[in-house]
Amino acid sequence: MNPVLQFGDASGDQSSHVLTAPEVLELLGKYQLIPPLLKEVVIDQAIAQIECTPQEEQLACEQFAQQYQGRQEQNISSEELNKMAIRQLKLEKFKEATWGQDLDSYFFQRKSQLDRVIYSLITTSQIGIAQEIYFRIQEGEQSFAQLAREYAEGTEAQTDGLVGPVELQSLHPRLIQILSVSQLHKLSPPNQIGEWIVIVRLEKLLPAQLDPPMHQRLLNERFQSWLQAQIAAQNWQIKQSDV
Repeated sequence: MNPVLQFGDASGDQSSHVLTAPEVLELLGKYQLIPPLLKEVVIDQAIAQIECTPQEEQLACEQFAQQYQGRQEQNISSEELNKMAIRQLKLEKFKEATWGQDLDSYFFQRKSQLDRVIYSLITTSQIGIAQEIYFRIQEGEQSFAQLAREYAEGTEAQTDGLVGPVELQSLHPRLIQILSVSQLHKLSPPNQIGEWIVIVRLEKLLPAQLDPPMHQRLLNERFQSWLQAQIAAQNWQIKQSDV
């Protein structure tokens, strides 16, 4: 059987290693490299019909080359870099052509999760302390920051109780619910979240906007969801041949 992969000393001495096709297939399966390989195959199939102008390709190659400056230790030739650049260009055009038209509606579906908030937080494990903190803030006896430094049992103690900006979707569902109905700068009564009692005050709401970075992020989300579905649907198996 003919070797398909050789690495090490090309002269064929003991430092050289040769793998046959069955060995390569076995290693691909052993090290869970089939899914990454399938991903690239699916991408190649998806972008096969995507066309680019010579000007687009030239610009993409120039930009890609700039990104790789100082990284030539990977021994990638200029021709290989250009192929990578054009492939990436076609992939971005595929994303835009496939999901760009309805990205506005997708953004508005996701907007409530993408909005960011800045809020003040004190977490404690004792309901009595939580109630005392709440009334002290309500009565103006001490500031939120002072009480956070004194009583908070979470990392917010190190930031005077201030948290954010963070996306709502990254928070605990109960905390999302509290903040979503909170009025700015209005203190929420103590609420239990898991084993903790929390006191929260919404300081600022930062609505998500469909700007270029968000546009690209959502395109990537749609693409990754599609790609994972495509890979999961592939009925692959390792076959060996004596040819």
